[in-house]
Order: sequence, then C-alpha cells, then structure tokens
Amino acid sequence: MTGTSAYEPAGTGHVRRARSAFTIRLWAVRHARFLEIIYDAFADVFLALHPFWKLIGYQRVERPMVAVEGLVKRFLFDCRMCGQCALGDTGMSCPMNCPKSIRNGPCGGVRPNGNCEIEADMPCVWVEAWSGSQQMKKNENILHLQPAVDYSLRGTSSWLRATALRAEAQDRK
Repeated sequence: MTGTSAYEPAGTGHVRRARSAFTIRLWAVRHARFLEIIYDAFADVFLALHPFWKLIGYQRVERPMVAVEGLVKRFLFDCRMCGQCALGDTGMSCPMNCPKSIRNGPCGGVRPNGNCEIEADMPCVWVEAWSGSQQMKKNENILHLQPAVDYSLRGTSSWLRATALRAEAQDRK
C-alpha cells in the first residue's frame, strides 16, 4: 500500500476547498462600492471619536480595536492584519493575499483565466482589485503607489492609525 486512500470525503477536494476560501473575499470585491460607503461612514465616526481616544490614549484602545478589526477584516477580506490597510485603494481586495505579497499591481504571471500563477485555483488579487476599484467612487485610488510593507506594524490597528493621521491632517488645515 502506498499510504494514500481511495476515500476522500465529499466536498473536500483541493479545488473545492480553495474556491470556498475565496467566496466571501470575492463577494467583498463585487460589493466594493457598498463597502466603500460603509468604510467612509465608519472613518467619519472614528474621526469624531478621535478626541476621546486621544484623551484616554490610543494605546488603551489598540488591543480591543485590533481584536474587532481582525475579526471583521479576516472574515470579509481574508485580512492578514499588516497594519497598513490598502482596501480603500485596491477595490476591497487585500494585496496581502497575494502569495508574492505584491502591493502595487499584478506580477507578470497572471494566468489567462485571471488566476494566480502560484495558486492556480485562486483568482489573482490584483485582477480582483482592478474589478472592485472600478465600482468605487474613488476608483482612481488604485493608481496610488503603495509603500513597502512595514512588518513592525503587523498585528496593529490600521483603523486607529488612519484615524490619527486623518485627524492630524485636519488639524494642519
């Protein structure tokens, strides 16, 4: 006997498992405009809370916010919690899902069917990003150059970081 079995449980083949992992992520891309509206409203609420968070200290809010942010973003976007969210610029398709972690467009290996060259059953993150971005009001944001990943921010809240940066920019005006 070779150590393999003829038995494979129904619905657990490699391709089916891979596709089911992308179902919600692809839903998010197909509904990018709706999620953009939600994200913008959410950002406004966070900005309104900035004085409170600044008063009690962002450090105190960080841990519970990471838990909530991680739960929401892992479910909807298969988020890797890099701490430098680009969803608003990438059509609600997380570039950290790219096996090569490419943050500024597709590699040269996108298959003719739009799937990833490394994970053949996975739609290319950047093909999906372009599709999602075209639905969004701020669809030109996909052309923004994303900075290299700062791995020291991994596991931190990009929501809080974006809020603090937005508040800082608002204060300068």
